[in-house]
Amino acid sequence: MQYRTLGRTGVQVSSLALGAMNFGTIGRTTQDEATAVVDAALEGGINLIDTADMYSDGESEEMVGKAIAGRRDDIVLATKAGMPMGGERNHQGSSRRWLVTELDNNLRRLGVDHVDLYQIHRWDPRTSDEETLSALTDLQRAGKIRYFGSSTFPAYRLVQAQWAARDNQLGRYVTEQPSYSILQRGIETHVLPVTEEYGLGVLAWSPLASGWLSGAIRAGRDITTSRSTLMPQRFDTTIPSNRARLDAVEQLAGVADEAGLTLIQLALGFVTAHPAVTSAIIGPRTLEHLHSQLAAADTVLPADVLDAIDAIVAPGVDLAAHEKHDTPPALLDPSLRRR
Repeated sequence: MQYRTLGRTGVQVSSLALGAMNFGTIGRTTQDEATAVVDAALEGGINLIDTADMYSDGESEEMVGKAIAGRRDDIVLATKAGMPMGGERNHQGSSRRWLVTELDNNLRRLGVDHVDLYQIHRWDPRTSDEETLSALTDLQRAGKIRYFGSSTFPAYRLVQAQWAARDNQLGRYVTEQPSYSILQRGIETHVLPVTEEYGLGVLAWSPLASGWLSGAIRAGRDITTSRSTLMPQRFDTTIPSNRARLDAVEQLAGVADEAGLTLIQLALGFVTAHPAVTSAIIGPRTLEHLHSQLAAADTVLPADVLDAIDAIVAPGVDLAAHEKHDTPPALLDPSLRRR
């Protein structure tokens, strides 16, 4: 396992992080299964675990908390808040009112007195940067969080938040958690240059592109991954963007074979090769999944392999641009772009 410094914090984290989204109802994972995955991940050298309040409505946090009991101090523990939790309109977003309340809920579910990294799950256009950063700074000073970060923020919002922290003498986001894979490279255009400029650690989620790069999806095979059941439109090969992904996967599989690598090793090695990326977040549902991904822990792709990847999916290109998670609201809501 490789270890890198998380932004400018001085904290050393593994180049692969364990994502716990599949713990609980989403992944149909029991506590014993989740604990076994955590045990094997820690044994394999992973020291960063990432979860969120909304994963299986808090069940993931509860499972993580039970799995790490007795060894909390050996783990860099990260969670997130901001997505809706239940039907109450104020149980979401990044207002002081909600973050102060929800952090106590996070800590209770995790069974800890602090988290190392508290992340705003999505940019909240209804809440000012000053409001959010002020609340996070106070929670940090209270000892409930060590650092705070953002997740899937547009590049311009990352910049605005850094300016707001400076102008108001508040703590700043020290990490960003964007979606990044060989098939979705759009963040190379704007987001990663900003994170490098401001020294943010980058925790890349979905490095296997929701399973497209797991090796299970190939031409001529039925697509039967767990994600294809949850999100069938993302795997419908009658859709042009999905056909483009399938074509790219076939070419990438050839590159991997020629390099003596699995497709998973190629995919994770690509993400961790970018100098802006600190860790790639893997989200195994089973021990088998975990071991196939841990095999990429020390994968270093040579220049000719990276060049071959660039020839298949060009730098800065998203093969499924409509699946971007940081699209400005005005592009999604017509009322915001018309007088």
